[in-house]
Formats: sequence, C-alpha cells, structure tokens
Amino acid sequence: DGDGGVSRRVLGSLLTWMSERTQPVFIVATSNDISQLPPELIRKGRFDEIFFVDFPSAEARTQIATIHLKKRKYDPAQFDVPGLARLSDGYSGAEIEQAIVSASFEARARNEALRPADILAEIERTRPLSVVMAEKIDELRGWAADRAVFADDETRVNDVEDSNAVSQPPR
Repeated sequence: DGDGGVSRRVLGSLLTWMSERTQPVFIVATSNDISQLPPELIRKGRFDEIFFVDFPSAEARTQIATIHLKKRKYDPAQFDVPGLARLSDGYSGAEIEQAIVSASFEARARNEALRPADILAEIERTRPLSVVMAEKIDELRGWAADRAVFADDETRVNDVEDSNAVSQPPR
C-alpha cells in the first residue's frame, strides 16, 4: 500500500458499517472492473446484487445522441440519429457525446452550422473502448455471464451469448 494502510482501514470501516448498520440504507456503487474489488466487499449482505452494464444498445445510443444534441440546442430531427446509432455500435455514451462535442467545435471553427456528416465523421475517427480494450471487455463480459444480472436483457442476448467471451474470472 502506497498510502500507509489508509485504504485498508477505510475499507475496514466501510465493511463494518455495511454489516452493522441499523437503519435501512440503499447502497449503490460502480466499478469499471469488479475483478479489482475485494471479495469481502461484494458478498451478499453488503451488496445484494451485482449488475453488469454493457455498451448501450441501438435504442439507447439513439436516446443518448438525442439527449446530447438537445443539450447543445440542436434539433435532433435535423440529424440522422438512427444512422448515428447504427454507426456508433460498440461506443459508450461518453464516446457518442464526445463525437457530438468535437463535431460541434469543428463546425464552429469553420464558422458553419453543425451538419450530420460532421458527427458521423467524428464517430468514424474515434477508436472506441470496445476496440481499444476488446480483450479486457470480452473478459469482463465472460466473467459477468454467470455472475451478474445484466442491466439490459437485450445486451445479454445479443452481445454475451453470441460473443466469443470466455466464462473465466479475470486474472
């Protein structure tokens, strides 16, 4: 431990509190890689369920693009949002948002209005995490296949059962 044991003491205090609390509390936590968490933290009674959230489905990507276009005062009807959703398969919500942000900056730099082609070009330029970290993501999907509740049933059917993911815990 590079922190003189502080992390271990804080974890110990958290575990004790989670086990001994007397008031009803609903605890939610996130982790990019659950394999890095200590087993005593994720056992039943502390966290009663583990959910796996994969990359967004086409429907979710459509909603994400719509939200981020509206957030920046663009009319989603002026953009090929379904096409954007198709092209961004395997992209995270943050990557879709950043494509919209980057395309918007590029359009402003040209003193032009944002065009659908600008966003599509940004999507095509982006190397999503699903590509950059493909092996790690397949590993996490494989781990989750038998150990977690999938937050999106469509994801489980389309991505996990048909993938080449190995159902072994990450090392």
